[in-house]
Amino acid sequence: MPQPLIAAIVPCYNEELAIAKVVADLRAAVPEMVVYVYDNNSSDRTAEVAREAGAIVRREERKGKGNVVRRAFADIEADIYVMIDGDDTYDAAVLPEMIRTLREGHYDHVLGVREEQTVSAYRAGHELGNRGFNWLVSSVFGDRVSDMLSGYRVMSRRFVKSFPAASREFEIETELTVHVMSIRVPQAEVAVGFKDRPAGSESKLRTYHDGFRILNLVVQLIRHERPLFFYGLIGALFVLVAVILGIPLIVEFAQTGFVPRLPTAVVVIGLSVCGALSWSAGLVLDGVLKSRREVSRLNYLTYRATE
Repeated sequence: MPQPLIAAIVPCYNEELAIAKVVADLRAAVPEMVVYVYDNNSSDRTAEVAREAGAIVRREERKGKGNVVRRAFADIEADIYVMIDGDDTYDAAVLPEMIRTLREGHYDHVLGVREEQTVSAYRAGHELGNRGFNWLVSSVFGDRVSDMLSGYRVMSRRFVKSFPAASREFEIETELTVHVMSIRVPQAEVAVGFKDRPAGSESKLRTYHDGFRILNLVVQLIRHERPLFFYGLIGALFVLVAVILGIPLIVEFAQTGFVPRLPTAVVVIGLSVCGALSWSAGLVLDGVLKSRREVSRLNYLTYRATE
């Protein structure tokens, strides 16, 4: 059986202090792997250091990790793709196990679930926020995920080439996770070590700004991928408010035969109509979703499975 072509994609922005070790660790873990470092407009020597370490360096002008991943997935041709951050926080030594899991289990996506090697590896609030997003996405999409914001993944060619990659920044991990769930590709999770960034290096993740961006993406993905749930919930809220406002009117009309609060009655009718329209929109978009998923699934199946 021929050896698969393995490519590592390393998004980087001002990682001069870490990138040489990341490239060296990746090449030591999987010697036959081709390492691509995508420089995202760094203002330091990240590109030069990565090139000296033996990586193929490419540049993406549009700022944001999502833009880097979108470009890399389109440009690079391989059988197995590895995505790992360039900040030297993930344990590259686990990579052979992740690749073996992908191949032997005939999976299309293997997620590296972070396990702290140092007590300060997670920034304040990040672990709690990650758990909250894991619970939200798992509950809404009905498929368990332990670390949806992990930047360490191994993926098959057919998964990568069927992924639309619409996100621009750090929401890309969320979009990858939901793509796994929406077309129900076979996946697995592998525990990976997670440690502090090198001294003098700073995280590019902005806790509140990027947290709200991720939350907004989750809401938008629910709207696109679970329209019946999304619009059904909105319709139920409209109808609930209409019932709360309408019950006193109905009781009063039954007792007196009059409707003295006409504006309230108009509001009740309007809310009821909005609720019915929301339910109708959900039903229509659910039909569209099924057709779209069939197309996505057929596109996914045009690529051969990883051997």
